[in-house]
Amino acid sequence: MARKKFEELDLCDPFLFVAALEDEVICRLILEMILGRPIAKIRVHAEHTILYSSDFRSVRLDIYASDEVQVEYDIEMQNEDEHNLPKRSRYYQGEMDITSLKPGEDFKSLRPCFIIFICTFDPFGKGLYRYTFENKCLETELSLGDEVQKIFLNTKGIHTEGVSEELIHLLKYIENSTDTCAAEAKNATIQKIHSRIKEMKKNRNLGVRYMQMEELLKKREQEGIVEGERRFGELALKLSETGREKEIIEAASNPKLRQALYGEFGL
Repeated sequence: MARKKFEELDLCDPFLFVAALEDEVICRLILEMILGRPIAKIRVHAEHTILYSSDFRSVRLDIYASDEVQVEYDIEMQNEDEHNLPKRSRYYQGEMDITSLKPGEDFKSLRPCFIIFICTFDPFGKGLYRYTFENKCLETELSLGDEVQKIFLNTKGIHTEGVSEELIHLLKYIENSTDTCAAEAKNATIQKIHSRIKEMKKNRNLGVRYMQMEELLKKREQEGIVEGERRFGELALKLSETGREKEIIEAASNPKLRQALYGEFGL
């Protein structure tokens, strides 16, 4: 399927998501809608390291932000359900804690942090727009008080209980960032976000960066296909040489078996 032009991207596209949230006004407005409280000022640090999954479906582009009262936020757009979000959120918390605590500082200096995943799928299958997790005592429901909150948002939610109408409109807009969707929300904050994103899409430098990233992704994908074909060809030859021709067909359609055979033959 052909990729959209830069001007046609929705906010759920990782590239536009990071470009938009690098705008500290947009980042602050989105965080305020997610958390349901005002934030005075935000400083944004974008993580531009591009990490490719084994099948080239995803790009990791994160936004790290902190506010004037020293609260830290990690915000990520997630379009593919890789079934690892709980452990990833744990890893991100560790990353944030390590970088925020200087050598010799007391643990009390650790800042409150929010780890936020915005998903275009339901990460827990309960139909909620928002899943919020904190560490609590299983016996007494006593909060641990470590000031860490992990929030998983679901653009495909169906249950409106306990979530603001504003947040529901935001999640719909993230997946469908059009004039029509922004107008239907009848929300001044979404209108402001949409106006800034429309101006952003007119930025020629951003458009060039997007095309460059697309070209890089295509190149890496082509390289991966060529390397995969070469590797499987060597495996087929090894299996044939050892009288195991029947396993060639099975390995072609069974990724787990294929990986096991690669290990067996040192490929």
